[in-house]
Amino acid sequence: MSAADTTTPAKVPPARQAPPPPPAAKEPARAKRTPGGTAVPWALLAPCLLVLVLVLGYPLVRLVTLSFQKFGQPQLWGFQPAESVGFDNFANVLGDGEFWSVVLRTIVFAAGCVVFTMVAGMLIALLLQRVSGWVKMLINIVLVASWGMPIIVATTVFKWLFDADYGILNALLSKLPGVEMIGHNWFASGPEGLAVIMLLVVWGAVPFVVITLSAGLTQVPKELEEAARLDGAGAWGVFRHVTLPILKPIIVMLTTLSVIWDVGVFPQVFVMRGGHPEAEFQLLTTYSYDKAFVVNDYAQGSAIALLTVVLLLGVVAVYMRQMLKIGEVE
Repeated sequence: MSAADTTTPAKVPPARQAPPPPPAAKEPARAKRTPGGTAVPWALLAPCLLVLVLVLGYPLVRLVTLSFQKFGQPQLWGFQPAESVGFDNFANVLGDGEFWSVVLRTIVFAAGCVVFTMVAGMLIALLLQRVSGWVKMLINIVLVASWGMPIIVATTVFKWLFDADYGILNALLSKLPGVEMIGHNWFASGPEGLAVIMLLVVWGAVPFVVITLSAGLTQVPKELEEAARLDGAGAWGVFRHVTLPILKPIIVMLTTLSVIWDVGVFPQVFVMRGGHPEAEFQLLTTYSYDKAFVVNDYAQGSAIALLTVVLLLGVVAVYMRQMLKIGEVE
């Protein structure tokens, strides 16, 4: 046998096997719906919805019904049945020049209250970010105390402050050189008297705005403020381009709530004028009250109240549109 015949043949490497396919992903287990699962939330909400229907639904339906009827003292005591008059009540109200004067006065009053409330609330909220801890706590105590004070008590305090004979404000102003305010009646004219009532409304509304804005200011990133300062922005620039955009949803919400509250101001005017507001002090709420319970024309009073509700629904619609725009941007 030759040497070539004794040579060991070379080993052929085995063919490389393909890797096994990855295991198929398991489908997430679907949560099994328990019988009546969708009914549980509605069952839990039912008591709250029932209370809302009874507290808000029935009065609103009754308000709408009365506004389309002839309803006075005879109908109230059952001497005559209520008569449907269609849109006559609304035509009478909208055709009355006094009503439009009251609407204009209410808009100016509410706008003034909202502007002063938001400006004062923002300034105080910004101040609270720059004072020491004990000063901040003291201011918060004062704000909560003024916020929790009953309206009747606050109105009585303001009546004493602006009293013509014994008011402390007249006494303090009279100490200024060349100023004589002793005996000055702040309620002799409607604009001056409404300015005092506006101050009372702002005093009671500022605490809520301050507390809400202070909570919002804690969410403003310090890094953004520092970056704006490094770019050369001053205090106003930082507030306008950093703080204000972040607080915009809160400001829109507070402004809308303030408009609704200030258009609906009633006890401050009613109590400040001893239960009988003069014509130049009338707002939509007191005007509706007088028509219904002083003149005893409940139908026309209901029509005025319903028009006020429609006006406020317009404010709510603007609020919803602004919040939707903010949501789209985010």
